[in-house]
Amino acid sequence: MKLVLPALFVLSALAAGCGGRASKTPVADTFTSIATARVHARTWPSTFEAGGIVRARMAAAIASRVLAPVMTVHVHAGDHVRRGAPLVTLEAREMTATQARAQAASSGSDDEVRAAEATVRSADAALTFAQATHDRVRTLFEKRSATAHELDQARAARDEARAQLASARSGLAAATAARAAAAATAEAASAALSYSTLIAPFDGIVTERAVDPGDMAVPGAPLLTMEDPRAARLDVTLDEARAAFVSRSRPAKVRLGDGDDATWVDAVIAEIARVDPASHSFLIKLDLPAGVHPPSGSFGRARFEGPARRGLLIPASAAIRRGQLTFVYVVDDEHRVRLQPISTGTQVDDRLEVLAGLAEDARIVSEPPVSLVDGARITEGTR
Repeated sequence: MKLVLPALFVLSALAAGCGGRASKTPVADTFTSIATARVHARTWPSTFEAGGIVRARMAAAIASRVLAPVMTVHVHAGDHVRRGAPLVTLEAREMTATQARAQAASSGSDDEVRAAEATVRSADAALTFAQATHDRVRTLFEKRSATAHELDQARAARDEARAQLASARSGLAAATAARAAAAATAEAASAALSYSTLIAPFDGIVTERAVDPGDMAVPGAPLLTMEDPRAARLDVTLDEARAAFVSRSRPAKVRLGDGDDATWVDAVIAEIARVDPASHSFLIKLDLPAGVHPPSGSFGRARFEGPARRGLLIPASAAIRRGQLTFVYVVDDEHRVRLQPISTGTQVDDRLEVLAGLAEDARIVSEPPVSLVDGARITEGTR
């Protein structure tokens, strides 16, 4: 307030000078049906604004997963692409050869499994025959028709057949495992071959192209950048002092552009990042409403609600701006208007905050006509 008063003193002197000159000239006739308003102190939530950059909600940097030369780039910056459309084709001769070797090894492992299965069947049949021979010899031995040596031979043949079957089954298990490993290797080779063609992960627009045919694609290095233009957000960085006044439950508004047609629209606080200990700031992401599609990278402003404050509010239409100065017409007890300089603060919707220059309950002209002059008499109309 101490900074405002000296300026108001100068403005009052200027207004007084204007009034003095007006008294020497004829005052215009009485103005009728002039809308007036009382100045009242009100409480409203304060707001603060911050600038930000428009980003697409969904964006992707297209990078290679393998080291290979670039053969073909199918798109340019600004192209619209559909999901699954080819974007970049890499040189794939080595990957094709690797896949062929893996598929051959997988086919060979299938043959080994079939051979192991045949060995198991043969060993199982041999065990069946050896078991039957052993049972027959044991029956004869119990009837004193076979010797103990013959029984021992039959038992040994049966045990050997059991061991052969166990070995055959182990071989089958090993062959089966080898076939699974070969199939996995072939699948990995096929997957690696698929990396030679980079495709669009979603419907969108190519915003940047950083590769040409003949370049070397390095794993992790972005080749293209894609965005979905159908949904956008505004990224705003705030000082940590504002952290207490921002939450996902509080309303926020966004204005895009600086033209006369730029309006404030409601936005949703989608994400609040933690405070960066280095910069002492934090990032807020605001989802823009459906149907608002500003170009990515454009500038926008966000407005957030702060703590409640109390002050004088007047209709914004009552303010008269002349250069760097702001005036209002104050109505005196004789129904004459006097040009009064004021110091203004923020604008709240269609209301303007008055920091100094007006007293509470003062009566002002809310919509002064262009022809209204200082000292004129008015007849108030209904508002």
